[in-house]
Amino acid sequence: MSRRPRPLAESLPQLKARLAPRTLLAEVQDEWQTAAGPAVARQCEPVSEKAGVVSVRCSSGVWAAELSMMSAQVLERLNEARPADRKVREIRFVVGG
Repeated sequence: MSRRPRPLAESLPQLKARLAPRTLLAEVQDEWQTAAGPAVARQCEPVSEKAGVVSVRCSSGVWAAELSMMSAQVLERLNEARPADRKVREIRFVVGG
């Protein structure tokens, strides 16, 4: 009896879930496009986390300033399904290349 190979597209999500680090930063990076929206995700990405404070690198000062004003909404979306001990406390937007 032989098994047929599975398509790669079926295997990748399971493999990613097994291999991804179990850190708050990894979780935020995984959820970023949904929480921030596709347009923002193309210009800004979470790059570090320390003690619940996530730093997000933006492509320009305009994006960083705009997102700083929207940080409460993005923070709420990131935390809505997160357990109390895995909440993001703050998001800081920085300009970087």
